[in-house]
Amino acid sequence: MPSMTRRQAYEARQRRRATLIAAGSTAAVLIALIVLIPLTPGWEAVKHSFFNARVFEKTFPGLLNAFVMDVAIFAWCAPLIAILGLLLAVARDIRNPALYPLKLFSIVYTDVFRGLPVILVIYLIGFGIPGLGLPRPWNSPYIWGSLSLILVYAAYVAEILRSGIESIHTSQRAAALSLGLSSSDTMRFVILPQAIRRVVPANMNMFIALQKDVALLSFIGPVEIFRQAGVYKSLMANFTPYVGAALIFLAITVPATRFADHLMNKQAKARS
Repeated sequence: MPSMTRRQAYEARQRRRATLIAAGSTAAVLIALIVLIPLTPGWEAVKHSFFNARVFEKTFPGLLNAFVMDVAIFAWCAPLIAILGLLLAVARDIRNPALYPLKLFSIVYTDVFRGLPVILVIYLIGFGIPGLGLPRPWNSPYIWGSLSLILVYAAYVAEILRSGIESIHTSQRAAALSLGLSSSDTMRFVILPQAIRRVVPANMNMFIALQKDVALLSFIGPVEIFRQAGVYKSLMANFTPYVGAALIFLAITVPATRFADHLMNKQAKARS
């Protein structure tokens, strides 16, 4: 194994020094928090209300069971969001004048649903459509709440995919057309495979956000983890169930976020 140059050795020492400083400062802050927070006047009341071990032990299994509903809603929303977002992104890239209405629809759709808060769309669709008096199961808040998430998140995914499509150099499109590929085949076999790979990390972050926003459906009825935590809070007059729900979300989202960051770093290194 070849020995390091003086420059490489210096950079390695600097990295070790930076790591030690970062670890030391982080440890100092954590120690300060651990020591100082219990000294505050209201700590005992906060500890009883938010970090009650007895309440946590009693409610945590029920929160896990309720989280299954969050996972189920995410599982059927995610593929539909990906499909609708892809269709919108492709429609936004249409260059045939005869198909301009599709492009216009995609533009208006993304502008509208990116401009509306998620919770407002959930209220409008989740309460509005069942208000039409539809028979079961078409008045279900699970259906219309899920549709709300699909409509909003598809707009964001479409814009991410569109940025990936536009990042592909026009020379590749021209080369594909010169080889006899049609515009649709060029998009299908040349542009989209590259564009999708480029935006995988950004779309992963969107789906991490989706997993969290599933909890917003609790405002229109579905009993998922957030609503279940609220039920336990009311029954026991204690906020510890919300802390338990937060820990469950973190157990899912933090590893997914780190994986998304890993993909982004890997992609950045590949481009450099």
